[in-house]
Amino acid sequence: MPAFRPLPHTFKEIFIFTLVVLVYSCNHKKDTNKQLSLKSDSIEFLLNEVKADSVSEKEKYVLLEKAYGQAQKLTNDSLKNKYFKKLSFILRRNHDSSLFRRINKEAIHTSIKTNDSSSLAVVYWDLADFYRYRTVHRDSAYYQYGKAEKIFSNLGDDENFGKVLISKARVQNLIGDYTGSDLTITKAVKKLKPLNDFINLNICNSIMGDNAKLLNEFEKSLEYYSKALDYLKKYDKSQFGRTIFKNDIGLVYQKKGDHQEAIANFLAVLNLDSLKIKKSYLYGRALNNLAFSYLKTNQTEQLPMLFLKAIAHQDSVRDIGGKTRTTRNLAEYYLQAKDTAKALSHLQVAKTYAIDLGSNTEILDVLRLYPRVDPKNSIKHATTAFAFNDSLQILDRQIRGKFTRIEFETDEVVAENQLLEQQKQLYAGIAAALLLLSFSAFIIIRQRIKNQKLRFEEQQQASNQEIFNLLLAQNEKVEEGKKSEQKRVSEELHDGVLGRMLGARMMLLGLNKKTDPHAMAERGKAISMLQDVEGEVRSISHELSHAAYQKIHNFILSIKDLLNNVENATKIKIDFIFADDLDYDALTGEIKINLYRIIQECVQNAVKHAACDHIKISFDADLETLRIVIVDDGKGFVVKKGKKGIGTRNITSRVKKVKGTWQLDSMIGEGTKVSVQIPIVSYDNSNNIRIAQEDLQEF
Repeated sequence: MPAFRPLPHTFKEIFIFTLVVLVYSCNHKKDTNKQLSLKSDSIEFLLNEVKADSVSEKEKYVLLEKAYGQAQKLTNDSLKNKYFKKLSFILRRNHDSSLFRRINKEAIHTSIKTNDSSSLAVVYWDLADFYRYRTVHRDSAYYQYGKAEKIFSNLGDDENFGKVLISKARVQNLIGDYTGSDLTITKAVKKLKPLNDFINLNICNSIMGDNAKLLNEFEKSLEYYSKALDYLKKYDKSQFGRTIFKNDIGLVYQKKGDHQEAIANFLAVLNLDSLKIKKSYLYGRALNNLAFSYLKTNQTEQLPMLFLKAIAHQDSVRDIGGKTRTTRNLAEYYLQAKDTAKALSHLQVAKTYAIDLGSNTEILDVLRLYPRVDPKNSIKHATTAFAFNDSLQILDRQIRGKFTRIEFETDEVVAENQLLEQQKQLYAGIAAALLLLSFSAFIIIRQRIKNQKLRFEEQQQASNQEIFNLLLAQNEKVEEGKKSEQKRVSEELHDGVLGRMLGARMMLLGLNKKTDPHAMAERGKAISMLQDVEGEVRSISHELSHAAYQKIHNFILSIKDLLNNVENATKIKIDFIFADDLDYDALTGEIKINLYRIIQECVQNAVKHAACDHIKISFDADLETLRIVIVDDGKGFVVKKGKKGIGTRNITSRVKKVKGTWQLDSMIGEGTKVSVQIPIVSYDNSNNIRIAQEDLQEF
């Protein structure tokens, strides 16, 4: 390290010294920017490679992992946020959910850290798209779309606000809430129409046309498709774009029973040049649609060749949904041709495709054809179809109810935030007024004391002494009041927030010897935690009073976040294993809240007392009971019957609230094991669904 050199004194020395500092600073900044640019360029290169058609899915995954690793190394938070957002968008439809969830979580974190509301809304949007492409998570998709929608609304971003509403409407369409979908689309049109966003206005009218078609409102459906076509003409002058629209129109006529008009539209689509390349999915589906209308009009000269051609193409482009419908229609063709053996064989294949696809609508469509194909078992088939249909109706009602609750809760949160903001402004105004009043009072009192002092100086020495004694007495009272207040604050701190401060202290101890940016950020979180202690106490009190009405979204992720925080603060290895066949988010709020606190209590006890290196937590469940086991490899202790500490009493109280049981096993040198059994109580009554699925499996 260079020795200390005194600062220069002459003008010449000052000039030379300043010049050297500036040159060094510019070169250092240039080198830093060069390094940052190299890292950024390497990420851009990897992202461009991903877009290449010659790259396989496996190679794309490797490239995206590398890009993610490079982005993590960036020190510029804004640049890091930019690339996390790009990666999140690319991976939202990817089959590798693990990589997407990691990147999306990082993108949300950096968006919040950089206070970039627009980016935050976009990554919420990506998360919603990710859920939408997975049938069982459509309620989560709806919830995340709602979060993005509210942010865009607050930002006044009408374009993205309208686009998110379109996505929400698609989710409503997928679960059969066609009326709700139309209402959402209407809101989107109001925002997009003044912007002359013809592309998305075309999509809006297409969705409304789909909704009307599925509600058997055929004339209204054709009217919406006509409006969509008008918008299409405003931004797409090619005949190709207009003609492929005829497939949707053909489906309306097909469902209406006007198969000749449907055939004309399907033929117009199939006669387009390059359709097989530009719209590979549409080509296979249009073939199936044409063949089905031929079947319904007894024009069977080209059948079953058209069906088989459609299946071969759909198989080549991995269109499972299209292949399911085509195979089902092929079974109906063989049924009409009196070849029940082939009909039954193809129907079995269609059922397998529908189950693999996870489409309840396709499964039901296949089940409805079974009584005609296999008349000997028609009663059994009809019963299975009716049971499955009833279960779907119940499920649809439950999902729609959940959507309504999500919408209500989101609006309620917005209203509460607005009220809190108004209260904050009111409190700020009151505080400012009180501060001004206090300052004015201080000036007035101070002036009065000065005047009084001048008057008293003219009085006798005895009066001066009396005033002096009075001031001393007043100071003693002030000190006494201070001590009393200090004692009260001390008692409040000791009795109210000790537990929370202990957690923050543990985190700070774990980060004490670290100086990296991540550690500094974690220290900031710990300090913020201490500042929020009073709010936490009130929150916990409110939570205990209204536990049955609380709802924790993404419960498993909440548990993982808790365990990750403990791992980062203590370096204790924690393994978390849970059964995938239980819908944890469907559990009642009371179960989720108390289970979260039980795990938190057990882990904290292990960290404080067990001196362990490893903790294992496992969730297992059957149809009636959820079992939780928490094991550590610590020093253990002798379990004394009848003697219970605060932690044990807390666990007993929480387990009792959810009507469960628990057991504590420990021996010196062999660690500790906590076993909890909780009856499963969920908001969703899925008995009918389960019965229908069991019937389907037996069949």
